[in-house]
Amino acid sequence: MKSALILGLLLCCGLNLTAQALTLNANESAGKRLYREGVSASGEPIMARIGAAGTLLPATSLPCANCHGADGLGRPEGGVRPPELSWSRLTSTYGQQQVNGRSYPAYTDSTLARAVQEGRDPANNPLDPAMPRFVLSMNDQRNLTAYLKRLADDRDPGLSSDSLHLGTLLPSSGALGEEGATVAAVLRGSVARINEAGGIHGRQLRLTILDPGPDRASAERALDRLIEQEQVFALIAPLVPALDSELASRLDQAGVPLIGPLSLQGTAQASRQIFEPLPGLREQMIALADYAAASLRVLQGPTLIAYPDEPGQREAAEKLAQYLQDNAWQKVRLQAYQSAQDDLPLGSRSVFYLGSSTGFSRLAERLQTAGQVPYLFAASNQVAGDLLQVPSGFSRRVFLAYPFVPSDWTQAGRMALTQLRERQRLGGEHAVLQVGAYSSMMLLSEGMKQAGRDASREKLVSALESLHDFDTGLTPLISFGPGRRLGLSGAHVVTVDLPDQRFYLVAPYKPITAMP
Repeated sequence: MKSALILGLLLCCGLNLTAQALTLNANESAGKRLYREGVSASGEPIMARIGAAGTLLPATSLPCANCHGADGLGRPEGGVRPPELSWSRLTSTYGQQQVNGRSYPAYTDSTLARAVQEGRDPANNPLDPAMPRFVLSMNDQRNLTAYLKRLADDRDPGLSSDSLHLGTLLPSSGALGEEGATVAAVLRGSVARINEAGGIHGRQLRLTILDPGPDRASAERALDRLIEQEQVFALIAPLVPALDSELASRLDQAGVPLIGPLSLQGTAQASRQIFEPLPGLREQMIALADYAAASLRVLQGPTLIAYPDEPGQREAAEKLAQYLQDNAWQKVRLQAYQSAQDDLPLGSRSVFYLGSSTGFSRLAERLQTAGQVPYLFAASNQVAGDLLQVPSGFSRRVFLAYPFVPSDWTQAGRMALTQLRERQRLGGEHAVLQVGAYSSMMLLSEGMKQAGRDASREKLVSALESLHDFDTGLTPLISFGPGRRLGLSGAHVVTVDLPDQRFYLVAPYKPITAMP
């Protein structure tokens, strides 16, 4: 009766029982930023001495959290095992013992400052030479010490004893509205399946989906709301091209992991927080180029790269052009192309196309009308929706990159996706996005399982980094690593017999040799 009354009072008072970030005062917040980013509250640069020579480097390149982890538990790296930094351990009255066996008494504020700035423990033993010695003002040191006293309690938001809060940004209308609805259905179905099986370590998953709106400003507001107001633990499979140039830095700043196929449509996002299960547009185009160079004798050109005049697509096109030129392709030309109005230069032996499916079929029609039938290369997720509108004269002259093909699907994987589609009333539309979202949820689930009951964002990132040859049942085996954030770095190459609408695998998946 008493417990029921307490629960009723909590509900009536509208208390939020979900996990919230720890409230820090100004000094602790400044110390947290110094710990995680190497940035001073004063705005002045902080330097750190490295090695016996005391070489000075910016602290932003080697903040405390890089080795000790955002949770302070330490992440072994390069043969170095950084110790745990919880204040209870540092100030234990029983003293401490280093990895090398040396003993020393409990830390105090002053001996901690000496360790941070001079690299010596409370017994005046030298610390591991791999540890930087930071040049801190008295105020910066006080801030750092204040935060370290709260570090063990500074748990990541979105994670409570019985729930895990995920978020994503998916358009509900506009040019990507249909794709957004498809990804949303896959994510909801995956969350329901995991929850029905008992959740992850007893935690039920909760998913918040926000519409990023029509432009960059609205997308930034939606992302800020997910991170600051909704306080999600991680982002899963967002579809928000407007944030191509902003997303990585924002996630790095907030320390929020993201799992999803971001660079399918354009520019890869370089961030320790971002894990992509599928190859990006760059990797798919390089797989096509490698196949063409080896099998179609096209190096002499001319070669045209046609792309829409959008920042992400332009960057992808420029990187492809550089790759082709670096690999002996001759007469490579770039052209921003709008299918409704722009003329194409004729006479190309090969055309690499980046853009929408309708633009692809119109480009093919224009070329055929002009009596031109070059080889056409494109990523399947960009053009498959309108592929059958391509003139039949391009039969077996169209080559598409696929992140996966049916032969990659195991019986268990096929059954799981079929059941999800039936439950969510999905067909086979946008199959690459479906598999990308489904694989992202599988990776999140596996990462959280490996992170354990005492999970954190940092532990999730470390767990994902350690995944090798992970079998989704729908793709080639996925692997990540400390410097690797693309789970797949190549593509299958498929050609199309247009009159019969048949697809033929001409080159199976293999990792490309050119990495970002």
